[in-house]
Amino acid sequence: MGLFSSFRRRRSPGAGSSAKAARGAASRHLEDFARTRRGVEGFVEPATTVTPATLLLVAHDGEWTRRPVPDRDTAFGFARRLGIPVYDINLAGYPQRMRDYNARNRKSPDDGGAAPA
Repeated sequence: MGLFSSFRRRRSPGAGSSAKAARGAASRHLEDFARTRRGVEGFVEPATTVTPATLLLVAHDGEWTRRPVPDRDTAFGFARRLGIPVYDINLAGYPQRMRDYNARNRKSPDDGGAAPA
C-alpha cells in the first residue's frame, strides 16, 4: 500500500453519468428560462479559483438565473444557439435591472428574512 493510496478516488462504473445528468439538467433549466421569459440576455462569468465558469441569464424585468458551464466558449455558443444576446460580464458589467430586481425582492428583517449584507 502506497503512501497516498488512501487518497485515491475509487470510481464506480456509472460515476461519470451523474455529472452528465447534472450538465443536462442545467442546460434544460437555462433553455426553459430563456424560452419562458422575454428580453433575456446572457452574461458569461469567468471561472475563479472557487467557482467554475457560469452563464447568467437575465430577463427584461431583472429576474435572473445562473448555472455552471464547462468553459467560456461553451457558454457563448449555448447562448447563441438559444438566439439571445450574450456578453462578457467583465466588459459589460451586471445589468441595472438585475440589481433593481434583487432590491425589490430582498426580504426585510420585518418579513422574517435576513438583513441585507
